[in-house]
Amino acid sequence: MQHRITEPGPLLTKEGTLREPGWATELLLDYHRKDIAANSLRVKEWDYYLMTNGRWGVALTVADNGYMGLDSISFLDFENRWEKTTSPMRILPMGRTNLPETSKTGNVFSSGKGYQLLFENQGNTRRLVFHMDNFMDGKPIDGGFLLENTQQDSMVIATPFEGKPKAFYYNQKINCFRVSGSVDLDGKTYEFSPEDTFGVLDWGRGVWTYDNTWYWSSASGTVDGVTFGFNLGYGFGDTRAASENMMFYDGHAHKLERVLFQIPMKGEKEDYMSPWLFTSSDRRLNLKFQPVLDRMSKTAVGPLCSDQHQVFGRFTGTVVLDDGTPVEIRDFFGFAEKVKNKW
Repeated sequence: MQHRITEPGPLLTKEGTLREPGWATELLLDYHRKDIAANSLRVKEWDYYLMTNGRWGVALTVADNGYMGLDSISFLDFENRWEKTTSPMRILPMGRTNLPETSKTGNVFSSGKGYQLLFENQGNTRRLVFHMDNFMDGKPIDGGFLLENTQQDSMVIATPFEGKPKAFYYNQKINCFRVSGSVDLDGKTYEFSPEDTFGVLDWGRGVWTYDNTWYWSSASGTVDGVTFGFNLGYGFGDTRAASENMMFYDGHAHKLERVLFQIPMKGEKEDYMSPWLFTSSDRRLNLKFQPVLDRMSKTAVGPLCSDQHQVFGRFTGTVVLDDGTPVEIRDFFGFAEKVKNKW
């Protein structure tokens, strides 16, 4: 039985431990950086936006990971199957990025040599503006998006880490933003229309342990004219109180139990570009995932390393809502990823 958080209150106790592990459909618990009792080098905060229409996509990140800040822009061309990601780093931001303590209000701005990102929060709408001089082969990228939130519900989870009482992860995923905007890159203008472009926000705040592997999948769009999306994931922390698995149908959340990502193997390694299978322990989700593009990255600097595979593609199968109604989806665009971090 998963625990649902239903009352507002502080996220952390006076000792800096997570007060109430569980899930919710809004940010009921209040996060304050000053309440954290762990070493400030271990604090990790980020805002990540992804906008896609099945033909192209853009991902934007501003992160403050204590010892390292990361500002990232990705452009993805799913039709021609290429992507470019450029991610300048900042040394020892230690909270000076001033990321908001809630997703409900507050703007995000970060800049460095030749680039800047602005995430402007206007309540139910958000404006994202970005520029980078040397994004791809010495060429710049410029873009702007307007995101409209039509969702009543979102996925919120408060996760502890077993054996590390001062470690936690507080996370919100807002699916199904309607998106309009454009990107100028390499002499071309890419137009994004709210009729077929959807966005997701990954809002994360917490104190992580050093060695983690996570699985995450997200998709947003429409099914038979009704807004639909899902958030699936597992792999890190103590998730006995709740999973982060949730579907959204016409703006309302439908909670799932445990989900398994079945990634095909080729010998002893994952074959990320072959079809995956997704199932849930409550038998309410059965999806086949056909990959089209693997945004992969592997880096190592001293004791820090990251091995990422964010795979974009199309989902086909059946999901079942809380009231037992089956929903058939076909060629529904989204992504699934496996990330190993020592950070």
